[in-house]
Amino acid sequence: MSSSYSRSASKNIDWLMVWLYAFLVCIGVLCIFMVEYNPANFSAATFFNGNTNYSKQILFAGICVVVATFIILSDSKLYPAFANLLYVFGIILMLSVFVIGKDINGSKSWIPLGGGFNLQPAELCKIFAALALAKYLSQLNMDFTKLRSQFIAAVITMLPALISILQNETGLALVYMSFFMVMYREGLPGMILVIGFSFGALVVATLLVEKNTLAIALTLIAALIIFILRRQIFVRKRWNIFVIIVSVWFVCVGIQRFAVPYIFNDVFECYQSQRIYSAVGKDYDCSQNKHALETEATGKAAVKPDDYNVRQSKIAIGSGGLLGKGFLKGTQTRGKYVPEQHTDFIFTSLSEAFGFAGSFLFLGIYFLMLFRIVQIAERQRSTFSRVYAYSVASILFFHIAVNVCMTVGLFPVIGIPLPLVSYGGSSLLTFTIMIFILIRLDADRSMVLR
Repeated sequence: MSSSYSRSASKNIDWLMVWLYAFLVCIGVLCIFMVEYNPANFSAATFFNGNTNYSKQILFAGICVVVATFIILSDSKLYPAFANLLYVFGIILMLSVFVIGKDINGSKSWIPLGGGFNLQPAELCKIFAALALAKYLSQLNMDFTKLRSQFIAAVITMLPALISILQNETGLALVYMSFFMVMYREGLPGMILVIGFSFGALVVATLLVEKNTLAIALTLIAALIIFILRRQIFVRKRWNIFVIIVSVWFVCVGIQRFAVPYIFNDVFECYQSQRIYSAVGKDYDCSQNKHALETEATGKAAVKPDDYNVRQSKIAIGSGGLLGKGFLKGTQTRGKYVPEQHTDFIFTSLSEAFGFAGSFLFLGIYFLMLFRIVQIAERQRSTFSRVYAYSVASILFFHIAVNVCMTVGLFPVIGIPLPLVSYGGSSLLTFTIMIFILIRLDADRSMVLR
């Protein structure tokens, strides 16, 4: 690698993105330290001995610095060239988990690396899926208005999601849904997104409203639409409109009467159904759950899960008030009342210590990063770089929105880490690689990449 190339690479780097990344990583170490701080055992050595989670996170950050430097000094042409090969490697790595994987917290999605460290291929595969999608959509003569092209793009992003579901990693599987926002930017018909959001709204309505009442409401809505369009249907003989309205009504009633109950009672585990119900303020009856009944049939007690994590999280966030209790003064955080508060519920420690004001500023940093990534995406000259940049923005937005909503009870607890802040080497490494590939591609935006 020539010295002139290295100088040009560093010259065009978006340093704002680098500083935002570094700031968020430091905030993450700070939050993990607040969770684990014990004055009886604390010394300067605990930052480097590898026996505490914050010292491990510092080690992970050091490794990520090396990886980020390597990416910055690499040739940006490598990423479109090896995108498909990396995607195949990622899929193979995810499949290998079924053979050599390790079960952690009921999820067999980890590969043990030794020394207490584990790799989660589903995390890394988000990068490979983003690169593969960018590679596919940047092909010459690509017409994304065709159904075949849309189907292939959906398969590229949903295949890792399907494998994640088989590994009992529903949360990570949902992350791959964020790629549909990228596809929409590249020409995916808005009607597909409308159908998706409408389905989500129907599922929520099914959980909130008594089934017969909802069925009657859907029928009245269909009848009202037919009445409004009666001239087009009955006078102008446009029977296709009538058929569409009746078909949509039939599908919606079928979903709320049969599909949703089947999924919650026969497909989901009791704890999964309970988490979703609790997110909408409802209580799920585990006596209706097939898996819970099978557990009871074996003589084991089917313990009904509760929303203890979320309740404790909301108490911690609420106790922070406007300005917070102060650094290392959070009673809920220090008292270990919130489970998994160094990973999925890391936001609670920051909110309790620095209050609403601190949380607002913290989320403002994320907003600035997302806004900057969108700016970077729109200034790219190549389709590959633009699609990849929007993929990074979509994945980050999904993680941030779901994690924060999860901690305040607005979304089910599905194990989504807060980017660059939650404890975990796989997560930190994934977001580091993802962000610095973006920075590397942007540094060469004057080049036309394929």
